[in-house]
Amino acid sequence: MLRGAFARSCDREVAVCKLPLAATLLAALALVGITGSAFAGTPRPAPDFGFDGVGGKKSLRGLRGQPVVLVITKTPKTKNFRKEMKTLEPIYNAFAGKSVVFVAAFSEGEGEVPSNIPFVIANNGPGLASTYGMSGDILVAVIGKDGNLDYVADHLVPAWRVREVIVNSFEVQNQARKEQPKGPRP
Repeated sequence: MLRGAFARSCDREVAVCKLPLAATLLAALALVGITGSAFAGTPRPAPDFGFDGVGGKKSLRGLRGQPVVLVITKTPKTKNFRKEMKTLEPIYNAFAGKSVVFVAAFSEGEGEVPSNIPFVIANNGPGLASTYGMSGDILVAVIGKDGNLDYVADHLVPAWRVREVIVNSFEVQNQARKEQPKGPRP
C-alpha cells in the first residue's frame, strides 16, 4: 500500500508513479544550479601547450594578453576541419589586428593547414587532444586574454559564436556579473 505524498503523486488508472521522475528532475535541476553557479564566477585556466615559434619553443602562457582560438582535429584533411577553416576566415579577417592567435593541433596525423589563416601548429597533438577532452573528430576552444578557457565545443562552431566569445571573454563576463546589483530587485 502506498502512503503519504508518494501515494498522492501516483496515477491510479495507469499505476505509474510520478514522484521518482519529479525527484529525478529536481535533482538534475539542483545539480545544474549548483554547477552553473559554481562555474559562473570561477575561471578555468586553459591547459598549457607548446608550439614552435620564431626564436624557438613557445607556450600558451607566452600568449597571455591575446585571445587564442584552438582547433584540434584528427588530421588537417578531415571534412569538419576544412569546414571550420572556412567558418573562421571572417573571424581572422576581423580580429587579425587585435592579436588573436589561431592554433591547430592534430591527434592522428600532420600536414599543412588548408586555410589563408596563419595557424600555429601545436606540438604533441595527441596529448593535447586528450588534455582538452576531445572525443569526436574536432574540438574548438577559445582561450581568453587572461589564459582562461572561455569556450569549448566538440562540434563545428559558427563564426558568430567564436566572435561572441572573443569579444565577451571571461574577464568581460566576470566584470558584468560584478556590476549587477545584489539582492532582490526593487
